[in-house]
Amino acid sequence: MSLKIAYCIPSLYSVSGMEKTLTIKANYFAEVFNYKITIILTDGKGREPAFFLSPKIEVINLNLNYDKIWSYPFYVKIFAYAFKQILFRRRLSAALKQIKPQITVSMLRRDINFITKIKDGSIKIGEIHFSKSKYRDLDSAEKKFSIKGMFARLWMRQLIVNLKRLQTFVVLSYEDKEKWFELNNVAVIYNPIIHIPPVQSDCSSRNVIAAGRFVRQKGYDMLLESWAIVASKHLDWTLSIYGSGDKGSFQEIIDRLSIDQNCKLYDAVLNLNEKFAESSIFAFSSRYEGFGMVITEAMACGIPPVAFACQCGPRDIITHGKDGLLVEPENIQELAEKICTLIEDDQLRKSMGLQARARAERFTLERVAKEWDALFKDALKHS
Repeated sequence: MSLKIAYCIPSLYSVSGMEKTLTIKANYFAEVFNYKITIILTDGKGREPAFFLSPKIEVINLNLNYDKIWSYPFYVKIFAYAFKQILFRRRLSAALKQIKPQITVSMLRRDINFITKIKDGSIKIGEIHFSKSKYRDLDSAEKKFSIKGMFARLWMRQLIVNLKRLQTFVVLSYEDKEKWFELNNVAVIYNPIIHIPPVQSDCSSRNVIAAGRFVRQKGYDMLLESWAIVASKHLDWTLSIYGSGDKGSFQEIIDRLSIDQNCKLYDAVLNLNEKFAESSIFAFSSRYEGFGMVITEAMACGIPPVAFACQCGPRDIITHGKDGLLVEPENIQELAEKICTLIEDDQLRKSMGLQARARAERFTLERVAKEWDALFKDALKHS
């Protein structure tokens, strides 16, 4: 059965995980399942998508340009945002009534405030690419008694009301599903990797690798402190970190710790799988994640991960002691010890690498797409 599905997302020009994941799935649905896919945008009219988009996919831009209002004074911003929301609802409603999708999927951005109230005949499904605790940073202690924190909690209460109206709400991990205790319509579908790459590490190189943007969230400050402990015991091993963004503060840590001889920071690369295949251990030090797809990508190349068991994702991906090692979140000493465990045991490292590659099969696009297909068809059956 060929389905007609509309996705709502702010834009496609950003090089970020949500845009990448949606593009990967939409391409597969259009090309393999022969779905009729429409992606509805609010921003970035005239800008090219960051990732390849199948010519079979229709893109509609509502040309609302929310980005422009952030430069306005605060009092103007409030009224400008409210006006754009009214305009958004009108234009989205008109677009949905015109294209007549069977299912409309919200990526839980600005449309979630009203999408379930649009009577266009489509089933409404939501998917989130953040963990609950980090969606609007609700667990931030410094916001607990602040005005901003108060508004965030009010916003979350309203969000829960809107999510209850969805046919299904899809999250990225079972760990995160437990946090949405107010809801009884939650499903779990993992983020996909496109395929298991032909390149594979034999876990014999003396290199540990990490990858992700150079931002505080990724915890590279903690990883570097941990690496100083590892390097003091294993001078012949190196740590390579690949990512986009400003490396300055992290290079300062490297210089302070005097580990520049066996620790290097690199720009993001297109051939990251080749870098994984040249490495023997993947180090994951994030403070939090929506899922942590880079872990599955590394495992698919046959290298075992050593990862902080942060919220959310690593606990769903890694089977501790079998295909990788989980570490207490933000425990720098334990991260170093677990990396050393794999460095010092060649057989364990290589065995875990093989198990990691096998585990990655669970996250392939083919399997994840079938789960989405089943979810869509079940939603139609019970509508």
